[in-house]
Amino acid sequence: MQRSSAGTVWRFVMLLAGALLAACGRAPAPAKPAAPPPLDAFVVSSAEAPRDQVWDGIVEAINETTLAAQTNARVQQLPVDIGDRVARGDVLVRFSDVEQNSGRRSAEAAVAAARANDRQAEANWKRIDGIFARQLVARADLDAATAQRDAARAALTAAQAQLRSAGQLADYTVVRAPFDGVVTQRFVEVGQAVQAGPPQPQPLLALAALDALRAEVSVPQSAVDVIRAHAQATLLLDGGARRVPAASVMVLPTADPVTHTFRVRVGVPAGTAGLWPGMTVKVAFAAGGAQRMQVPTSALVRRGEIDGVYVLGADNSVTLRLVRLGRHDGNDVEVLSGLATGERVARDPDAAVRWLVARHAGKITP
Repeated sequence: MQRSSAGTVWRFVMLLAGALLAACGRAPAPAKPAAPPPLDAFVVSSAEAPRDQVWDGIVEAINETTLAAQTNARVQQLPVDIGDRVARGDVLVRFSDVEQNSGRRSAEAAVAAARANDRQAEANWKRIDGIFARQLVARADLDAATAQRDAARAALTAAQAQLRSAGQLADYTVVRAPFDGVVTQRFVEVGQAVQAGPPQPQPLLALAALDALRAEVSVPQSAVDVIRAHAQATLLLDGGARRVPAASVMVLPTADPVTHTFRVRVGVPAGTAGLWPGMTVKVAFAAGGAQRMQVPTSALVRRGEIDGVYVLGADNSVTLRLVRLGRHDGNDVEVLSGLATGERVARDPDAAVRWLVARHAGKITP
């Protein structure tokens, strides 16, 4: 009985050893390929994109004026201040008008007297003309009546002109807004005496209309031919994230003899928000086209001054690739280096990070 048990154990050991030797002699099983990561990706490609030259410009109002005194008076009311919005016809300044109204009343009296003299001279001429027709007076009497009538008419015309001038001076005591706009400067105070000149009329207020703006850009003479040829520009707002096509591009015909630069006026489309007179703005002028590689800004990973994207390899790996960026174009950005056409990039970098963390933690098996 003991011999039979010992033999059975021996046979089992021999079979197990044979199985181990057979296993050691077999080739290892091939590794299972990694599963594709469940990430939305796009294929990098290059396309024709506009090439431009970017220069700094100054925003200015097309309708901008400085109102000056047109009569000698004292400031009586000043209902507006810097920054106030005004509508066309609103009262901006009121002056004392005692002298002006007195002059207008004197002119009105002079017109009334001249009109009475004119009526009398006209009646006298008609009477003399009728008597002369009956040959009861000499020709010299008719000529004298005619001269008196013409002189009275001229005096009436002069008096009426003087009345209009006096009325205009009285109207100058109220300064009104010539257009809708904003008060940008104020040069006088209530109670201050102003004069219409000489040598210069006293400035009162500066007014600018905000519904019509333009940007004036100084560009070197080496760039003006390209700008004139294409006559297209884009306003770069919010750090380049917002691009607004210019309403017009006009190159002024003469250059500055000192700086040798040309002034270019770029029209700002009506309703463009975020621009005020005096601001600086970057203007991109069209200069032809070029092949550019672009990716959505939402696919970028930004860590300080470093930019990168998650690239999906042919072996279904996901790696962070550093890239060097160029100009922004709306929701896209140009890639200068770090990527090649045909490579796949994850659209959502956060999803790529979550997938990598889960695989590292063993929650995702290759």
